[in-house]
Amino acid sequence: MPATGPVDEMLAALPLVDHHCHGAVTADLAPGQFESLITEGEAWPGSSTFDSPVGVAVRRHCAPLLDLPRHAPPADYLARRAELGWREVNRRFLTAAGAEAFCVDTGYAPHPVTSPAELAEAAGTTAAHEVVRLEQVAEAVAARGVEAGEYAAVFPAAAEEAVRRPGVVAVKSVAAYRTGFALAPERPAQTEVAEAARRWLADGGRLTDPVLVRHLLWTAVDLGLPLQLHTGFGDADLRLHHADPALLTDWLHLTAGTIPVLLLHCWPYHRQAAYLATVFEQVYLDVGLALHYTGPARSRAVLEEALEITPFRKLLYSSDAYGVAEFHHLGALSFRQGLAGMLQSRVDADELSLPDALRIAAWTGRDNARRLYGLPANDPARD
Repeated sequence: MPATGPVDEMLAALPLVDHHCHGAVTADLAPGQFESLITEGEAWPGSSTFDSPVGVAVRRHCAPLLDLPRHAPPADYLARRAELGWREVNRRFLTAAGAEAFCVDTGYAPHPVTSPAELAEAAGTTAAHEVVRLEQVAEAVAARGVEAGEYAAVFPAAAEEAVRRPGVVAVKSVAAYRTGFALAPERPAQTEVAEAARRWLADGGRLTDPVLVRHLLWTAVDLGLPLQLHTGFGDADLRLHHADPALLTDWLHLTAGTIPVLLLHCWPYHRQAAYLATVFEQVYLDVGLALHYTGPARSRAVLEEALEITPFRKLLYSSDAYGVAEFHHLGALSFRQGLAGMLQSRVDADELSLPDALRIAAWTGRDNARRLYGLPANDPARD
């Protein structure tokens, strides 16, 4: 059952900052398409992704927003979703998420999805900001054509141009997918970059060269904006043991005093991320993605582990929702209920004062992200 008490009431009303998410689809989805979007794996023949913790959570917590009873059968859920149409579905779930602002990664869009402005409009807020994915910038530079010896200068210039557009608040790297984090920590020399670029430009394809990924990460440092890094849980393209953020320790030593480094998702390495956030001033974390995959039933356990040693000013909220707007809502609901349950239990056990619990709830749900990204309060009367 959800927590009940002052912390729960405060978090239920708190306008969140979703500091990392993606767009929602702008098309009606066939049943198989919907099922493929509620898993990081595959919708395998002979099974249903509804038969999973996230599928159960969707039927329990999202069905009522479609005017269905809790635990509605999958067929009824999908039929009602199709009846309402994608615009109304997106509006209902994005509004229910209760976010005052979204920071939207626009670099991953295998489906037609909402732009940051469209996401904000559907949610009834004017605040949506862009996160630039640096691998996409590098691959665009390669596609336009560049001499290998010029790449070390051309890519940073293109990245600088991309991040100076209005509305951009951060950059992101998916190095965890492309090479993993077991990289040499030092900034690569220009001669190394030129040789690596020569190999990559000759071979084509995605950016997967370790030297060029190192160059990309150091370019992010030079840009001066917060850097979001995918860590931990992801789809089958990932090698999970290479996505442990503890592998970044030497690089974090070298980049101390520069930019905020925001470790996304983290599960099952959320304890390693908590350690890094405890010992490095510039490191922050969230447990987005994991929360809607566990659902409210287990989100408290994940948050309790993430906050065992993490300074309270270091945890952020994200949904990492992509494709189905249900995940924007379910991520927010899981965060609110999980954090409320954890904090209220500590208040009840006299391990935490109520004023401290309320401050921690506001910090983690909204204020930490406002501070890092320089976001204004949208509605001071609600603060």
